[in-house]
Order: sequence, then C-alpha cells, then structure tokens
Amino acid sequence: MNAEIDALTLAVIRGRLEQIADEMDTIFERMAFSSVISDAWDRADGIYAADDGSMIVQGHRGLPIFVGTMQYTVASVIKEARDVAPGDIYLVNDPFSGGTHIMDTKLVRPFFYDGEVFAYLANTGHWTDLGGRVPGGFGAGATDCYQEGLRIPPIKLFNGDIINDDVVRLVQANSRIPGDVLGDIDAQATALRIGEQRLTELLDQYGTETIRSVISTLRDRSTRQMRSHIRDIPDGTYSFVEVMDNDGITDEPLRIDARLTVSGDSMSVDFSNSSAPCKGPMNSVYAATVSSCLVAIKHVFPDVPINSGILEPIEFILPETVFLNATVPRPVAGCAAETSQRIITAVMGALAEAVPEKVPAGSSATVNNLSMGGVDGDGNPYVMYVFLGGGYGGHRSGSGISNGCSLMSIGRVQSIETLEQRYPIRFRRYGLREGSSGAGEHRGGYGVHFEFELTSEEAHVSLLGDQAKTPPKGRNGGSDGLPSAPWFNIAGERRTLPMVSKGENITLRHGDVVCLQTPGGAGYGDPADRSRDAVQGDIAAGYLTAEEAEGLYPAAVLVGAV
Repeated sequence: MNAEIDALTLAVIRGRLEQIADEMDTIFERMAFSSVISDAWDRADGIYAADDGSMIVQGHRGLPIFVGTMQYTVASVIKEARDVAPGDIYLVNDPFSGGTHIMDTKLVRPFFYDGEVFAYLANTGHWTDLGGRVPGGFGAGATDCYQEGLRIPPIKLFNGDIINDDVVRLVQANSRIPGDVLGDIDAQATALRIGEQRLTELLDQYGTETIRSVISTLRDRSTRQMRSHIRDIPDGTYSFVEVMDNDGITDEPLRIDARLTVSGDSMSVDFSNSSAPCKGPMNSVYAATVSSCLVAIKHVFPDVPINSGILEPIEFILPETVFLNATVPRPVAGCAAETSQRIITAVMGALAEAVPEKVPAGSSATVNNLSMGGVDGDGNPYVMYVFLGGGYGGHRSGSGISNGCSLMSIGRVQSIETLEQRYPIRFRRYGLREGSSGAGEHRGGYGVHFEFELTSEEAHVSLLGDQAKTPPKGRNGGSDGLPSAPWFNIAGERRTLPMVSKGENITLRHGDVVCLQTPGGAGYGDPADRSRDAVQGDIAAGYLTAEEAEGLYPAAVLVGAV
C-alpha cells in the first residue's frame, strides 16, 4: 500500500498534516488567557492514532517535551473513555496518566470520519494555577502529589460539543484565578475544533486509504532514518551521570545515570543506576522521562521527522526503583521543566562518548520556575509564572546561543512589558549575565540576569530550579559555564535560599527584590585555539572587555591593538 504513494503526494499531505497542527497551535496561542501560553508558547497541539494514541504529527512550534507525553495521554483516554461520540472532548492533567506536572493540562478530542474514529486531536497548555500548597503549583516543599494541585484523570469535559458546566465549576473552584481557567478551556477546545475541520477537508480531498497510507509511510521512514543514525554509532555501552542539586526537601544530590547500549540499528537507554524516588517534587513520571530522551536524541539527530516511528528502535529501561519513573503519590512538579532537562543533558553526555563531533558542550539546563501570587493594587487576585532561558554550550562549528530557550522547550520568556502590565512588579534589570560564558575555542552562550522588585504591599513567591551546584560542563578542553545563582533582597538584606535553587512561599513586601541568574553555556575546545577574530568580535559586541579577553584568551589578544 505504501508503494502506491508518489513522492509529491506524500510531501503535500505531510505538509498539510503539519499545517493543521501548526494552525491549532496558533489559534490556541492567540485565544489563551494564561500569558505563559499566549506570550511564552508553553503549549503544543498534535494528531494521534485512533488505535493506540501514537503520534502522527505535532506542530513545529509545540514544546518538544510534549512530543512523547501527549501520545501517552491520548492512550490513557483511549483506555478510560466510554461511549465516545462526535464532539466529545476529554480533560486530563494527571501526571501518572501520560502527563508531566499538574499544570500541564490536556484536552483530547476523538476525530470521527464516516462514522468511525479515524484519529485523536489533542493539545497541552500550561494553566497558571490549579491549586496546591503554593500559587502556581511549584511547591518545593511538596511531599506528595496531592499537595501540588487538582489532579484530573481522563474525564469528559464536552459531550457532543456541549460543555459540562459542573466540571468547569469544579476546576474553577480549585484555582486561584478561575477566570483564566475558562478562557484557556475555550482556547484549547476551539483549536481542536479547527483541527477537526481541517482534517475533514483533507480526508474529503484524498480519502481515508491515501491518508492512512501516508501516515504509515511517514512513520516507517522515521523508523528507518532513526535506525540509520543508530547504525552509524559504534556498537558499545556509553554512560554519563548528571547530578541535580537536591529534591527541595533533603539537601542531597540526585543522580541521573544514563547508560546507552548500541547494537546494530537498535539502542537501549538504561536508568537503573539512578537515584531512588525522592521525597520532594523532582521525581519524573515515565512519559516525561521517555519524552526527554527523545528530545535529547533530536538535539543530536535533528533531521528525523517527529512521529512515533522514532521510538521503534529504542528500548527504555526505567524500573520503578528510580526517581525517573515515579508512581502515585510521589510529588512531580519539577519533572517537566527541571528533571527533564537534566535527563536530556545526561543522554546527550552519553552520546558525546559515542559521537563526540555531534554533541555540544554543556548548556543551561534549568528554567528557574518562579511563581508568585497575591492581590494587586485593585484588589484582584493574581498568579504570575515565569521561566527563563540560558546559555547553550559551544559546539564544533561555533559559539553557543545566548539566552537560548530551555532544552526541552521552544517556549520564550514573556516580555517584561507584559509582566509589568499584568502584575505588580517593576524590572530593575533584564539582560545577559556578564561573565557566565565558558571559555573555549568556541565559547558558550551567556545566561540571563532577571531582576525585579515588588510594587504591591505583599506577595508570596516560590522557586523550583536547579543547576546551582553543578555548572554546565566544558567539552574537549573547554571551560565550564557559571551555574545558576538566584537571590532575594528582603527588607534590605540579600539572601540565598537554604536549598539554593528551591524554596516556597517566601513573603515579599513592597520594594523587595527577586533576582534570577541563569547558567551560561560551557566552552567547546581549548581556549588557546580560539581565533583572534572571534575574540575581537566578542570585544566589539560588548561581551568582553579587552582586559577580560586577555585573561581568558591571552594567545589571541594583544590588548594594545584592540
């Protein structure tokens, strides 16, 4: 059947499928009430198989971490749903039903064509607040998932396109900002309806047999391409260990031990020697861990199209004895934005042992999840959530990106104008973090300095971050980047947190300051090999003073000539 699809038809239909997902992304983004969705793009949309929920296609601008997780979410809906009918939409945010953390909320819609379910449409959006012990849900002190917010298994939110008001009221009653909840539901549901319209148009034009054949062909091609890349890796076992700061409760490091075994055109990823499940919220669930591995592999082999075919040649060994495959009731708020990134860097580190020319030096692998809640000057409750980028590591072909998005995301930092308009804060500084880049033949990118003061009478802020104790590591002789360095100025006194990168419900009053400094990327190659032109370019761009350059790259700088 696949051989009957000519190359032109295959390319056109593939483009149409991707465009459907992209259009859903755009609609969701423009309608969403939560600024972390509308301005920071913390969302994704996709199309999934009717039989097992496996991914057919996802939008180009959707968060990569959701590449794997949403197919597990759809699979849980397929398993739990009863009497599925046209116009139904299911709501789910349960991390243990194919999710991430509780705030990442999914809507799943069965797509009917000629009276039967042809596929599922689904999207994920980060809702700013769904209850829990702290505003925004990122409680560093949570010791079980029940403290992190309202956990929702797959339930029917729309029945034949009629919304269940009782479900909405229940969810709103568990949010500190209930108005945003309804707005985000409308945005997600509308995006899925538009996706249904566009997919119907595609099937009307080409027919079910052709579309199924294209989907099968695309999946097979991704599998073959992934096997081809694995085949190019020398057979053997490669390992790398990442160390996280702590779990937020106990100040002891968490170990992520990634062991990759390559045999022919297949590969296994074994995390059996990683740390045991932890007390605090840095545990990861199965779907998030697998998805993080896929993101790491895509960083190294970016040409493989994203669909479920990528998974075929890869085995994941994730016993429940490690914190990377947590089960109920473990807290998991940090899995999607923090633990996931260190999984990515661990897998990339192991791949660097096998194919060093394809893997950059260490990068910023924390977003410093900051949530703040209170009442503004007009008496309205609010919850602010922000995440930040950092420096990417240098690589064989050049320097790392400064202020790059997180490794598991293409989400962007919300504009300071939006944040100042919506919340009672005033920025004191937002720019590149000077001196954070690791030196090398190809230097790392720079992290970010993000600093604001509170303008209302009182607020409570929580931080769930990492990488404050273990900097991004240099490669091939390059220097490490600087680690994360958050601090607070409260009542005129500068403070760091007992857990350094984690703390919750910190009371701020008018004029108090929050400062987040994200890691810089590490250097790649010996700094002595950095070219004079590259060093002078950094000086001209203001990244370095002549004196700083002379200290880092003495072989390339003649101070008097600069």
